[in-house]
Parts: sequence; C-alpha cells; structure tokens
Amino acid sequence: MHFQDIELLWLLLLALPMLYFLKKDPSSLENLFSRRVLQRIRIPARSFSKKGRMFLLIAAFIFTIFALARPQIDKGDIKVKSSFIEIVVGFDISRSMFANDIYPTRFDLAKKKFSDLLDDLDNAKVALIGFSSRGFLIAPLTEDYNSLRFLTKNMGLDHLRLRGTNIITPLEVADNLFEEEKRKALLLFTDGGDQEDYAKEIAYATSHDIAVFIYNIGTEKGGIIKDESGVLKDQAGDIVVVKRNDAIKELAMQSGGAYMNSSLKHHDIKLLTDAIRSKFKAQTQDESTIQDKEELFYYPLSLSLLLFLLAISSLPRRKKV
Repeated sequence: MHFQDIELLWLLLLALPMLYFLKKDPSSLENLFSRRVLQRIRIPARSFSKKGRMFLLIAAFIFTIFALARPQIDKGDIKVKSSFIEIVVGFDISRSMFANDIYPTRFDLAKKKFSDLLDDLDNAKVALIGFSSRGFLIAPLTEDYNSLRFLTKNMGLDHLRLRGTNIITPLEVADNLFEEEKRKALLLFTDGGDQEDYAKEIAYATSHDIAVFIYNIGTEKGGIIKDESGVLKDQAGDIVVVKRNDAIKELAMQSGGAYMNSSLKHHDIKLLTDAIRSKFKAQTQDESTIQDKEELFYYPLSLSLLLFLLAISSLPRRKKV
C-alpha cells in the first residue's frame, strides 16, 4: 500500500498540539466549537466523558488526513488497445478559394464544414495539410479535436498569394504521413482546381492505395475574387470568374473514395464521414499500459465520520425502573 498524496501526512503534526491541550485542559468541546454550535449538534444526554469526546475528535481528524492522502493498492499494469481510423484532411489554399460565389468565401465554408466533420468523427486521428502549388503540414495525426478546431478557426490566407491548385501535392503529403499503412484516407476541401484531366493524380492515388474523398466547394456559375485593387482581373483587364471544377470527381470515384458538391445544408458532410467509415475499418494501434490502482480512502473517511458523530452525540442510556 502507498499514499498518492503522501505530503499531506505532514498535517498529522497538527494532532500533537491537540493532544497537548487535551492533556492540559480536557474541560470541554468548547475549545473546538462555539457554544451556539454545540447547542445545535449535541444531544443533552451524554454517554462519553468530555475528555473522551475530545479524543474521538482528534482521532477523527487523524483518519481524515489519512483519507485525504489517498491510500492505494497497486494491482499491476493493464494493457489497453485503442483502434482508430486515420484521415488526412487537405485544405485548398489557392487564390480561387477566395471566390465569393459561396458566402462569405469558399475557404470559410471549408473551415465550417471541417468543424462539422469533427462533430461526426469518433475513434479517428486527423492530420491537417494546406495545399495549392505547394503543400504545407498544419497538424500531424492527432486525436486533439479542440486543437484542430483552434488551428482552422484562426487559419487565414491574407498573407498568401498562391496561384493554381496542384492536386498531386496533397497526395504525396498524405502518402508520407501514413508511411506503411496499407490503405490511406484523404479528404480534400477544394474547388476542383483548374485541370480537365486528372489521369496523373488517379494513377498516383491507385498505385499508393490512397482513397480520395472530395468535398467540392463552389458553384457552376462561379464567382469573383476580391483583392487590394478591388476585383481580380486577367492580363487583358477582364474580371476573372472562377467556377467549380467537377472534373475532379473522377479522382474520387476511381481511387475508391467518394465525392460531394458543397451545399449550405447542416451537417451534409456527415455523408462523407459515413462513406469513410464504411470503407475503412478502425485499425488497432500499439498497446498502451496503465496502472491499475484500488482506492482505499473511503475506509479511513468512513471511520472518521463515525468517530466524529460519536463525539458530538450520545448513546442512549437504559433507564432504571
């Protein structure tokens, strides 16, 4: 047996002056309680002497300290197995994600849908990456959803001026993050990029066993991109209108993933979450070891309460006939 908070046992030294005053002046309980309090908690009939009551109170104090120190018995180690689905989530951070055909922007909707995704996930580890013409690791695989929410909520692209969307980049980053996993799940929040043919990306995904899930953000009509000069224009001076690219759907379908166009429906992302769960079973991770301890504090605590009640009350006496 050992004590979890053994330093609290130093409080037992306070019992020494109590014992000293008990020996010096065992007159009454008034040394510990006011007269008004004693009148409320004490039964007039007495079965213990005043000195005996004081001793019971001191004993109750000692057992209370033992209880606060948390006596425990070590019962050995327990091995715990945890199972998780591992998912890499990629945010398209190219300039087209600032288009206003989705209010306020496509990128803001992506962050909102990612938060909804975390509400629907359980037993999953999630990694965050950002990509455009290059890739950026935002967070490694983690179960800390609160940190992921904080990162995405405060993630802004005001300082980035990246053009173009290279879908091969998140595929390569996901492959590196998963390392030796047989099958990999990659969820992309994107507007589809500007490619018409994704044969290269499909070949990479299938050869590296990456199932790509696409949440395609944008509208067929498209939107404009606001910048410092007002509205983004091309070299000819015409306003640039960026539309959602549905060609990326082939990447999702042929890699064994799933595809969804964005909407303002509440928790529509749950359909993609369910698709990921149906295609990926939780994989058992390495065993973790925890110590099995039996708490014993309730024994001294119960004894302390019993002694305290005996000290402030009286046992019934049998009347003589």
